[in-house]
Amino acid sequence: MVRTRKAVAALACLLLAVLAAGCGKEGSPPVKGPKAGALPRYEVDTGFELTDSRTWREARSRGHLIVGAKEDQPYLGEKDPASGIYSGFDIEIARMTAASLGFDPKKIRFRTIASANRETALQNGQIDYYVGTYTINDMRKKLVGFAGPYYMAGQGLLVRTDEDGIEGPQDLAGKTVCSAAGSTPYQRIAADYPETDLVAYDTYSICVDNLLTFQVDAVTTDDAILLGFAAKVPEEMKVVGKPFSEEPYGIGVPRSDNALRSALNDALEANEKNGNWKKAFEATLGLSGVPAPTPPPIDRYPAN
Repeated sequence: MVRTRKAVAALACLLLAVLAAGCGKEGSPPVKGPKAGALPRYEVDTGFELTDSRTWREARSRGHLIVGAKEDQPYLGEKDPASGIYSGFDIEIARMTAASLGFDPKKIRFRTIASANRETALQNGQIDYYVGTYTINDMRKKLVGFAGPYYMAGQGLLVRTDEDGIEGPQDLAGKTVCSAAGSTPYQRIAADYPETDLVAYDTYSICVDNLLTFQVDAVTTDDAILLGFAAKVPEEMKVVGKPFSEEPYGIGVPRSDNALRSALNDALEANEKNGNWKKAFEATLGLSGVPAPTPPPIDRYPAN
């Protein structure tokens, strides 16, 4: 319990700096992000042209890309409240693809867009593309286009490192498990593992806080999100078992901009082949102790 009390005291703002109210004020510890020296350097394709894409043409005319992102997901898409700098695996995906499109990654202007507003932001031209744990599915394809997937996530379980009785959802009977209220992960556990004692909060950060203070036995959501939390404090938390759903993460683009979608697919494939994708993962989500997986195959579905 001594170690746990120390962990909670040290992590109260470090782990929740963006996610929890009260952190982020002057004097709070900064958000812990990837080490800059470990991140790949992306070569800008200065000769790139994509005149068939209205989105690309408008971005080139204004001189910078506007990319939608998350700001509250550790090591995926996280914004330092003090500096305003975004970091994480999704942010690196945005930077590497921007370089392939002929834009210096330093010229990206990230804009935090809530999950519920992603389609509207793309349809209204508020952003050029979106990178932020955005699962590709047929319903969303009716509203926007998708490049990728660039990562295959799946529902997982986050537990304390000294927990040896939970290796997967089959071990949750009688255990207290936390997830976000109304989320698909919460609903899946409720339907498929009814003997689990489920609790729900508005944010996963509260679930993680309760995990560290022994109020719950596990936290469940997409494994990528859980890996981000584990990467903050790998000595205190770990992701266990295999994912028990499939959540292919893609880059959202305006639905009619097939030229941009195709170019982003080319960019993803090139960065997977040259090693940038793996380096970006290792410098972000890989800090959780999980090795870089094989990227999923690109789905080049027919033009809309």
